[in-house]
Amino acid sequence: MDARLVPPALAAWTGALVALGLGWGPGVLLAALALVAAAFGGRRLLAARRTAVSAGPTGSAGSTGSAAQAPRWAAGLLASGICAAAVGGLASTAAHQVAGHPLRAAASAGSAATLEIVLTDDPAPLRNTGPSGGARVVVRAELVAAQAAGARWRGDGHVVLLAPAEGWAGLLPGQRATASGTLGSSTRSDLTVAVLRTRGPPRDVGPPPGLQFAAGDLRAGLRDASRTVLADEPGALLPGLVVGDTSGIGADLDRDFRTAGLTHLLAVSGSNVAFVLGAVLLLARLGRLGPRTAAVLAVLALVGFVVLARPSPSVLRAGAMGAVAILALALGRKRSVLPALAATVIVLLLVDPALAVDAGFALSVLATGALVLLAPVVVTALRRRRVPPGIAEALAIPLAAHVVTAPVIAGLSGEVSLVAVLANLLAAPAVAPATVLGVLAAVLAPWWTTGAHAAVWLAGPEMSWLVWVAHRCAAVPGATLHWPGGLTGGLLLAGLVLLALVALRWRRVRLVALAVAVGLLLVLVPTRVAPVGWPPADWAMVMCDVGQGDGIVLATGEPGRAVLLDAGPDGSAIDGCLSRLGVRSFALVVLSHLHADHVDGLAGALRGRPAAAIALGPVHEPLGALAQVTGRARAAGSAIVGLDPGVTLRWPGLALDVLGPLHPHTHVDADDGTEVNDTSVVLRATTPLGRVLLPGDAEAESQQALLASGADLRADVLKVPHHGSRSSLPAFVTAAHARLALVSVGQGNSYGHPNPAMMGLLAGTGALVRRTDQSGDLALVPGAGGGSAVVARGDPRPDPRRR
Repeated sequence: MDARLVPPALAAWTGALVALGLGWGPGVLLAALALVAAAFGGRRLLAARRTAVSAGPTGSAGSTGSAAQAPRWAAGLLASGICAAAVGGLASTAAHQVAGHPLRAAASAGSAATLEIVLTDDPAPLRNTGPSGGARVVVRAELVAAQAAGARWRGDGHVVLLAPAEGWAGLLPGQRATASGTLGSSTRSDLTVAVLRTRGPPRDVGPPPGLQFAAGDLRAGLRDASRTVLADEPGALLPGLVVGDTSGIGADLDRDFRTAGLTHLLAVSGSNVAFVLGAVLLLARLGRLGPRTAAVLAVLALVGFVVLARPSPSVLRAGAMGAVAILALALGRKRSVLPALAATVIVLLLVDPALAVDAGFALSVLATGALVLLAPVVVTALRRRRVPPGIAEALAIPLAAHVVTAPVIAGLSGEVSLVAVLANLLAAPAVAPATVLGVLAAVLAPWWTTGAHAAVWLAGPEMSWLVWVAHRCAAVPGATLHWPGGLTGGLLLAGLVLLALVALRWRRVRLVALAVAVGLLLVLVPTRVAPVGWPPADWAMVMCDVGQGDGIVLATGEPGRAVLLDAGPDGSAIDGCLSRLGVRSFALVVLSHLHADHVDGLAGALRGRPAAAIALGPVHEPLGALAQVTGRARAAGSAIVGLDPGVTLRWPGLALDVLGPLHPHTHVDADDGTEVNDTSVVLRATTPLGRVLLPGDAEAESQQALLASGADLRADVLKVPHHGSRSSLPAFVTAAHARLALVSVGQGNSYGHPNPAMMGLLAGTGALVRRTDQSGDLALVPGAGGGSAVVARGDPRPDPRRR
């Protein structure tokens, strides 16, 4: 491989990183040093050439060899210095302009502002917006004019808007709009001038450019065809896989794709382009077309795909990376792959230096490099060990991609997926045909609906397979390993990966590694997937560790049948807990209230488990969450029923008394978390092991009403309200006189739950306090001397909102 352009590409990247990460001053200094290095390299190169010319044909072999060797490193130093100086200089200039932008001071002061903008990318769904839900989007735009802090000016600069989905989600890149809100400083080093938080719809919206309108029409056709032909999750996934349209993908599926290491499938990447161009080149070869005709068709397909996926910066980047990989390989010029990739990196950084700190850019470069450099090496090594060609290639591609991208993903998410290689291996056969069929459906949709539906129908099995792989792999206990985040964590994992690759070159090291891997498979994996003694015998209640949320399972006395109280924020978490407990159906699912951390996991809970009914309290806000719940219920064939205070429900081994809410507000502000929390259904469960008080997220007002009513709140076990927050009344918490207090809370959550004062109050009552963030799943079981005891499964989950 010709690696001469690799050092200049790395130097250019380093120059941009220094300028953007450390500031324009260090960037200018590095650019100056790079120019000095370039001048030195150029001078040494010129001197070496003069020496070689003066030596002529009569020169000694030693002097000629020395003269020939000098230009090799000198040319590299010259090219690297020029690239570092050019990109670093551009990045430093841009960073200096951002630092002095008049909007920066207003953003630091948190001023109100009105911005006139032009969108540069599609509004992207904002995941994990908080327990109250409320769909919001991230809007990236270019500033046209601004009014803030009593001043008005015109100018440019990158801005980011956090806006409600309503009114913003349908906008297209290139459209002008006006927004008002509160400014905030950007925490990213990507040349973003400011962040605007707005709560209203856009004003003065202009028409989209013709190209973007055409792309929007094609994407809408694909979206409609997918929703018409396929089930909810496969239908939402197909547009995401083909053109990066993730607007229909729910938080549950999104989290499972992240956990399984399949996130790259939900964004337009070089692989999308490679699949499309590969299909075109294959058809050209089957039609015996010449290389030039095939190249023209490939270029047309590339342009068409960029139009379909929208020519935003991310799509253009993916197009460049995908074109480098597939065209170089298809034309049989493998030596040109590495220099073409390095040249693409340099050109893209010159056009947009902010790409240097863009995770998508790094993943695109690494994945493309792995595809054309590392994967063939792995295939050769496997073939040498008599692995069949098809299996070797199937193993090599996901393995190579995961190895090189894992450090970046670990730095971003603070975790390493232990199932990513397996998940990508299982998913790989479905991705290429589904991508090609999806593109075909999008092209056909505006003119031939039946043909588009047929293409989507053919892609249906592949989509269902990908959804199944994501859910199953994400449900594996211990699917992710917690890892230091940020640059430190990424560099640490990169160093370990590099060390491992070097060490595996020795046969003895490979044998030791194989023995360790087998030992882990035989010992650690079984104990993490199915820990010894779990589930415990005769459990009456299990508080599932679902992260920052609630998910409680109550045994009904009927084998495989239970009552579920809330489903948490993560479908894979509640699904895994229920699978471990052997729950196959629900006598009832109770959703205490409609906050995301209690209802977003409902799809995972209902996955393969019929529910007789889904019960809600008297207040049905937020309306968006209600629509989500009713849709899930309809898909599962479950009825929606209401629960009112005074109702008692009975099963052979369980009784549920509905205690509250006693005085719910008729009209609730869906954005007011406290008001919605006070609509929580409050239950008292009577089990063979005693009483359990289950107050959901009820806060002070609801708790005071229950205390004033004289309701019998005594219980052996208390589910601590609202994840142990400080919003509970001490009188309510102590009224239970509970011996056990269980807290459902996410490890490392951003809300400060549980509150130390609340934990101190509970400890002062003599109750044994156990928390899911410290102990994982908690099961209520018979005590050694009678009564009840609590058994912990371990392996606590982090708060999903930290991802």
